Amino acid sequence: MSAIEAGAQAPASLWRHEFRAMLALAWPMVLTNLGQTAMTATDVMMMGRLGPDTLAAGALGTSLYFAPMIFGLGLILATSPMMATELGRKRHSVRDIRRTVRQGLWLAVCVSIPIWVFLWQAEAVLAAMGQDPELAAQAGVYVHWLQWAVLPFYGYIVLRSFISALERPGWALAIVFIAVGFNVLANWCLMFGNLGFRAMGISGSGLATTLSSLLMFVGMVAVVTLQSNFRRYSLFGRFWRPDWPRFMGLLKLGLPIAGIMAFEVTIFNAAAMVMGLIGAASLAAHAIAIQIASITFMVPLGLSQAVTVRVGLAYGARNRDGISRAGWTALVLGVGFMALAALVMVLLPEMLIGAFIDLDDPRNATVIGLAVSFLAFAGLFQVVDGAQSVAAGMLRGLHDTRVPMIYAALGYWGIGLPLGMLFAFPLGLQGVGIWIGLSSGLAAVAALLLLRWMRRDRLDLTRALAG
Repeated sequence: MSAIEAGAQAPASLWRHEFRAMLALAWPMVLTNLGQTAMTATDVMMMGRLGPDTLAAGALGTSLYFAPMIFGLGLILATSPMMATELGRKRHSVRDIRRTVRQGLWLAVCVSIPIWVFLWQAEAVLAAMGQDPELAAQAGVYVHWLQWAVLPFYGYIVLRSFISALERPGWALAIVFIAVGFNVLANWCLMFGNLGFRAMGISGSGLATTLSSLLMFVGMVAVVTLQSNFRRYSLFGRFWRPDWPRFMGLLKLGLPIAGIMAFEVTIFNAAAMVMGLIGAASLAAHAIAIQIASITFMVPLGLSQAVTVRVGLAYGARNRDGISRAGWTALVLGVGFMALAALVMVLLPEMLIGAFIDLDDPRNATVIGLAVSFLAFAGLFQVVDGAQSVAAGMLRGLHDTRVPMIYAALGYWGIGLPLGMLFAFPLGLQGVGIWIGLSSGLAAVAALLLLRWMRRDRLDLTRALAG
């Protein structure tokens, strides 16, 4: 029995049921996200072994890659609330779920093409931004190999949204961890020339990630076509038949999601670009700190994905109490975890930094010192980062995306970036000032999203439930 169908239970039982249901759905998503991040972390760790300049170039290339990639990912993520709401309305729906998956894959192809065109000019874009020419050239080579990962990754996300809406996310977890192991091996072979392969340096890391993304997509295709729970949906039958109403519906819901994610990611990308202007050491330290922060962020991100499904199911079933229970349960779990993560970052920074760079190498002393100071601020914004991520997922389950996009623009670019630049340059705090700005922007967005969630009934976000 789902929380949606459990209306006769006592309130305490409902909350316990929601807690168990949220954890059951979220933990495979969290581990899946951690697995995906582990691939990026592996790339960063191995780049660090090639030297601080290579690490800095990789940070530039990754920052440029993620800006358009995340925008496209926001479009693709619209498949999740759309499928969850349909399943909440009609638990055994097949046709509408299939329509959403197919058009999600169409959307993946359409958005990948302009992204490829843009990323092919990576070196020129970075040079125009004032980055060091040598670092820009090295980053451009890396991105030329990395950019082809976009399409298979989007395809994987569409299929992952499908099995997650059916509350069976375990297959995605298994596939990601296979891909993580493959990515480690591919990096080791292609970057350093092991097992008879030619040493490709930083470009080998880009190729390894592309091959790993392709493996993830192929694995998910095999699961949804061969596993009995998914095979009945015939997701790829008559794939080339257009469905423009569903395609446009995904765009309408997905564009604001893409905007929210793009505003958030690009503020971090802008921070990396500014770090590059400050110096290679600041950029390398920033790359380490942001990678550590991104690992912990995978927990609230997984909860955000899970709460979108849980809220969407309750929304489709017209269950007001179910919507509230799902949202608040995920928020408590996400904020609680991030508070613990913040303590580790503040109290044990050297232990975390040592995974990315040799602490005993005198050449790394400046980078290590800067990374310790950056991690202190990364720890401070962990709680608000978790809150804004989960809150965005809560509202996404209600198909409420346009106003949250405006909040993201205001918080990240209207507050976060100006404050960061103020503290970094006029006030002379340099890299630390950038992190103060990032923390402030996240706090503003978290507060605005939570206020909107608490006012959702007065804003008619659940008007459909009264019908």
